[in-house]
Amino acid sequence: MGLAARAFLFALTLLLVRGDEHNHKYNDGEEVVLWMNTVGPYHNRQETYAYFSLPFCSGSKSSISHYHETLSEALQGVELEFSGYEIEFNRDVPSTVICMVDLTEDKVKAFTYAVMNEYWYQMYIDGLPIWGKVGEKDDQGRYYIYTHKKFDIGRNGQQIVDISLTTEKKELLAAGSKIKFSYEVNWKPSVVEFKDRFDKYLDPNFFQHRIHWFSIFNSFMMVIFLVGLVSMILMRTLRKDYARYSKDEEMDDMERDLGDEYGWKQ
Repeated sequence: MGLAARAFLFALTLLLVRGDEHNHKYNDGEEVVLWMNTVGPYHNRQETYAYFSLPFCSGSKSSISHYHETLSEALQGVELEFSGYEIEFNRDVPSTVICMVDLTEDKVKAFTYAVMNEYWYQMYIDGLPIWGKVGEKDDQGRYYIYTHKKFDIGRNGQQIVDISLTTEKKELLAAGSKIKFSYEVNWKPSVVEFKDRFDKYLDPNFFQHRIHWFSIFNSFMMVIFLVGLVSMILMRTLRKDYARYSKDEEMDDMERDLGDEYGWKQ
């Protein structure tokens, strides 16, 4: 076998064994990509914005070896953005600073509005969704933002089967101050099978469902109104028909023959 043929086979082998979220298999030290999706109010899941529409900052890594794009995401209009975080399979990352952000008046207003409306953001690793809270408000009416993301990733062999996110380190939102964003990654073995890794998202207790009482009341009143309207129309029609038939019974044959015709003959 010639040298060129061997080089071609070697390159082809590298392409086939390289791990990413398309084949869901990784070797130790291979690149794992964190994708940023959307951010929006927790109590209105239909209202979403791009993650970086808030003045978050991205990591120092500027390029990746592959880009995530599937037919399902294209049909749904999902546009994932690369986070810039450096994550490698089965390699722990200690607390690492992503960037420093100078809080201007505009940035404070943007973050404060997000915290006030209980904004949450969504991310993806290997196709698994992750949710995190932007910040919180204390009893004195002060607004804080979470600046540290802690990822706990479960692996089963060469596959990622579980991910959890913990947001930590609250920083007060005040114009003129500087806040430091950071992250860390911890890998741990897991007994969850790859085929079962989405089961926890199907558990009804995983999400907190808020009952929209106003919508239920509005729908209930609309049903009552429509039933009442139809009933009123039917009652008026039946009352007229009953009165006409009662009158026909009191008429003699001559009057009935000379009378007006009703129904479909009219």
